[in-house]
Amino acid sequence: MAMHHSEVQVVESSLVTPSQETPRHQLWLSALDLLQVSPGHTPTVYLYRRAAAAGDDDFFDVARLKASLARALVPFYPVAGRLAVDASDGGRFVIDCNAEGALLVVARSDLTVGDLDISPSTELKHMFVPRVEPSSSIMLAVQVTFLKCGGVAFGSALHHAACDATSAFHFFHTWSSLCRLRCDVDDVDVVTPPCHDRALLRARSPRVVSPDAFAVLCPKLNLVPRQATGAVVSKVFAVSDTHVAALKHACCGGGVSVSTFCAVSAHVWRCVCVARGLPGGATTRLTMPASVRGRTRPPVPEGYFGNTIIWVGTSAAVGDVTSEGLGDTAGRIRGAVRRMDDEVVRTAIDYFEAQVAEEEKGPIPGDLPETELRVISWLGMPVYDADYGWGKPERMVRAEVERSGFVYLMDDGGGGGVQVVVCVEAAILDRFEHLLYAKLSA
Repeated sequence: MAMHHSEVQVVESSLVTPSQETPRHQLWLSALDLLQVSPGHTPTVYLYRRAAAAGDDDFFDVARLKASLARALVPFYPVAGRLAVDASDGGRFVIDCNAEGALLVVARSDLTVGDLDISPSTELKHMFVPRVEPSSSIMLAVQVTFLKCGGVAFGSALHHAACDATSAFHFFHTWSSLCRLRCDVDDVDVVTPPCHDRALLRARSPRVVSPDAFAVLCPKLNLVPRQATGAVVSKVFAVSDTHVAALKHACCGGGVSVSTFCAVSAHVWRCVCVARGLPGGATTRLTMPASVRGRTRPPVPEGYFGNTIIWVGTSAAVGDVTSEGLGDTAGRIRGAVRRMDDEVVRTAIDYFEAQVAEEEKGPIPGDLPETELRVISWLGMPVYDADYGWGKPERMVRAEVERSGFVYLMDDGGGGGVQVVVCVEAAILDRFEHLLYAKLSA
């Protein structure tokens, strides 16, 4: 069923501020944070079905959501701040921790859960994610939309400069725990307290870019104009636990096991290359975000709240990716990830610190070249732990994937399978789907 913006009506909009006094200062941002200023807000949508036992006036009680959000904003106080510029530091972006608050929107819709196509799209984002302008300095906006069937669409827009996916799930897990358990802020130790010391990922002085370490990195996002690739479309594909097991088994030549990420990424890479009909002699590249958590010496604290992602990758001839054993392709991916160490991380930070002044200050249009693929993994993250007291979400998805060539991998919610969220040219989608589910031959 087609969805229209007019089918969602906003009934309330308010700012929720921390329930207690919080530190007031400008939070210095690392180079890894500053790289995420241009991408802006990350839009996500959770879908909750109404439990049969839920009372008419209790399901996603707005007052309870506001109270628990106010408590969560005490330890996570930067989320209540605003993106700002520090004139004394050359115009460097900072988070002004001013406790102005997060935006909470309440809306209603005559749509039902059955009406919704929960696939990334501009339509989905416009309906269920708060309208936040690209230039907005707000860190967090949330929209709770009550559906006609009694379910709830829970949309959020969290500024990427504030944190990466790991930290974002940390925040939402804390908020949902406080709401579910009706905790006071003093009880926030139900989850790991956040660490806001971004200086732990400060560049070295003097900066040093090691050529060997730099070779692992994929620092530049090369884009081509949209008209060169044609219309693009996003779709969620369910890869069953049986299919995942078969992919991992196909990668086990020589007795070497690989992760779900490596196996599924290798398969998707192969399928995209074939679906696009790339010439065998062309060079194709797969890039992926790698977390620096656990890679630095000493490691950053478990609750580090910020951006900890650098991009690494591997390349090969298209003919090799499409004809070699799946285990060989997965091995290329695993090798790139395993080369991450403290020196690679420090080189990346030093390099990006030098590039900060040259970064674009707004969304950059375009798609990846057809020879490139970016695979972002949310596997193993507590995507489905956001239980605010009325049950866990049935579905969660990034609300919009703007660029062709981007792939997101997520757990399926407990069945052992994987959700593959793909954004590619519309012309190759059917071919890609056929290849994704085709019987493995290697």
